[in-house]
Amino acid sequence: MRIRSARTLPAAIAVAAAVTGSLSWAPTASAQSTEPTPSSSSTPRNAGEAETGGVVILKKDPGGDVLAGASFTLLDSAGKEAANGKTDAQGQLVFNDLTPGVYRLKEVTSGSPLHDTVDDQDVIVTPGVDMPLTIVDPFKDASVLLKAKDDKTGKLLPGSTVNIGSGEKTILTLTTGSDGTASGKLPFNSRNGDFWVKQVKAPEGYKIHKPSKTFKAQPGDPVTVTTTNAKIPLPTEKPTDKPSDQPTPDTPTDKPSDRPTPDKPGKDEDTPEPSTVGAPASDETAPTAATPAPAGSLAHTGADATPWLVGGAGLLIVAGGGALFAARCRRTDSSTDDGSVES
Repeated sequence: MRIRSARTLPAAIAVAAAVTGSLSWAPTASAQSTEPTPSSSSTPRNAGEAETGGVVILKKDPGGDVLAGASFTLLDSAGKEAANGKTDAQGQLVFNDLTPGVYRLKEVTSGSPLHDTVDDQDVIVTPGVDMPLTIVDPFKDASVLLKAKDDKTGKLLPGSTVNIGSGEKTILTLTTGSDGTASGKLPFNSRNGDFWVKQVKAPEGYKIHKPSKTFKAQPGDPVTVTTTNAKIPLPTEKPTDKPSDQPTPDTPTDKPSDRPTPDKPGKDEDTPEPSTVGAPASDETAPTAATPAPAGSLAHTGADATPWLVGGAGLLIVAGGGALFAARCRRTDSSTDDGSVES
């Protein structure tokens, strides 16, 4: 089969099936036509020549803008190139004079630094029809590099988890690994994007960074996002109950006490130290009167005169007994003088 030439159409082609993209987008183009466009080939055919068909491509992005310069190749069922070409300023490309059958359409380049290509797809060529086909190239993903750092030392920290999103929607979640970094792909729905970053889990031993950050990016841009965290302060040490080796000074009170203590006399009382001057030897008994009663002690009850009293009582008993004996003797003598008989 010879390679057919590609030509462009001056009129807009009806949109058949739009192909969209996502984070791992690889959309597949499809063709729809309720009323197939008759082949515009005006080349006269012989009665025995088979009728040919064609494919009309319209190239757009997710925002609806047409894309010029997108390059395509059409392969036949045997894998041989049947046609190739690029979209014009209106985003159009036509492959005509194709033998009816199934072909493989391959997008070589998107023609734009902001857009990615779509996956290969099958296209059916029908005799006498130019099949319209709309292909939507997705925006390229931005490459995101996440770094988590100590706010004082700048050390990279593992275990930091952040959400990245736009508006009310979270688009990407990343967690730093052992090297303190993480990477991912951030999809786009427009030529420019406003995004936010919010940390949802702090590295171990660090405070979570609550405020969210915002940044702008374009499709295909490399983006670096950095979070910084402060360490959680260590708890203060509690005082122990162990006694200290150093004496604790007495803390004076506001009101002095009038009550005497064993070591301190009362405010109106002065207890003299016992005097050792003139004290009798251990084998002598000091007179009772010579020993002054110490202040604050009990008064004397006469216990020191007991030996004298006992001695006096004994003398009185002896004297009384002698007087009684003498009286009896006198009485006996009197009796003898008055009536006694001697033999």
